[in-house]
Amino acid sequence: MFKQIERLKYTLYAVTDRTWACQNMTLERQVEEAIMGGATLVQLREKHLSTADFIEAALSIKRVTDSYNIPLIINDNVTVAKAVNAAGVHIGQSDTTLNEARRELGNSVIIGVSVNTVAEAIEAELGGANYLGVGAIFETQSKMQVENVSKLTLKQIAKAVSIPVVAIGGINFENVDELSDTGIAGISVISAIFGADDIKNATTKLLSRVKSALGLITTHPKSVLTIAGSDCSGGAGIQADLKTIEAHGLYGMSVITALTAQNTLGVNAVHETPPAFVLKQMDAIFSDIVPEAIKIGMVANPEIIDAIANRLSDYRSNGTSVPVILDPVMVATSGSKLLSDDALDVLKSKLLRFATIITPNIPEAEILSGIKISSKADMISAAMEIERFYHGHILIKGGHLLKGSDDLLYYKGMALWFNQRRLSNENTHGTGCTLSTAIACAISQKMSIPDAVGQAKAYVTGAL
Repeated sequence: MFKQIERLKYTLYAVTDRTWACQNMTLERQVEEAIMGGATLVQLREKHLSTADFIEAALSIKRVTDSYNIPLIINDNVTVAKAVNAAGVHIGQSDTTLNEARRELGNSVIIGVSVNTVAEAIEAELGGANYLGVGAIFETQSKMQVENVSKLTLKQIAKAVSIPVVAIGGINFENVDELSDTGIAGISVISAIFGADDIKNATTKLLSRVKSALGLITTHPKSVLTIAGSDCSGGAGIQADLKTIEAHGLYGMSVITALTAQNTLGVNAVHETPPAFVLKQMDAIFSDIVPEAIKIGMVANPEIIDAIANRLSDYRSNGTSVPVILDPVMVATSGSKLLSDDALDVLKSKLLRFATIITPNIPEAEILSGIKISSKADMISAAMEIERFYHGHILIKGGHLLKGSDDLLYYKGMALWFNQRRLSNENTHGTGCTLSTAIACAISQKMSIPDAVGQAKAYVTGAL
């Protein structure tokens, strides 16, 4: 089975052409603008460069596409595709044969083939092509000698094969709606993107139009990502978080930072996830379904914390900023320690700055602030101390107070109390995880921080 890009990733296939190069913008910058605007795939097309120069150009463009996790396809040159380890190559009917390309590049590389008839399409699929480019559909300056393919033929090709079909040639914002009933996976364009004065804006508008034309705009529930440890007993951690997200009618996703052997009596063992695999999980999610909110729970060692912080920084640099609800899990309800001593400094110096709100319980607030808490006045003092190094909202949970169970929401010198009578219920395993996740659910729906906390507390109280 040859490697495939998911069908949706062909939606807006940007093909470069130096004919449209701007004098005040490098090709690399043009490609980056297109990606930032929403291009889902990039093809480097160089008809007049030597192989050496083509390789140099491809390496430069690939640095851009790799930084955004966008596949790079090389046009008509298997040698260059192999030299730069591109995601794939696109070949025409008169170029290198499909069999030659596959033999040279191997089964893991994407190969697209240009076709104009149903017979060519079927032959290409049987030969192992991963997708097909069909066109030109409309008149185009980039393919002056190519006979146009009718929309009927395009539809017949899409119906005849099981691999994605991409329409090529003369497609733009004005005529893309004409392809709405053809069954294609996406469109491939040059001038509609790179001929625009504002490449990013033009790409964004075209992507929206393409999705509408191809019926790719669907209504999905908002999504919440939990980054936390697994609790085999199901009462806390990832399991509690996903149950909470589902109960709020939202779509839950997870990145597992550790496997724990625990129950309501205590934590017996912890197996930490390698930081590199934590990042693999995060990238898999953010390259496909960007969440509306992130809850972070158990992050047991400094390496994992550092990795998560660096990746959040990368996402923000690329324009993806998601509210983060950080539950600084240091001690389990049973009293078991879940955060190593050397991880605390990294948590405070690197991860806290990404949080919209943090939700420590009293023992955790004591660790963060260095202040012993035995009263509501102490809670305020601890919040003021935490505010010295963290500038978001601070929710200190009062469940460990001897009198009452009031929670404090503190932000920029303002204190808001959520008064709560102590409930007579010994089944409190996982309540902290549930509360922070419920806050994330509310924030994902654009609720204010105080309202989100209030709704989340009502949810947990009802559950207890």
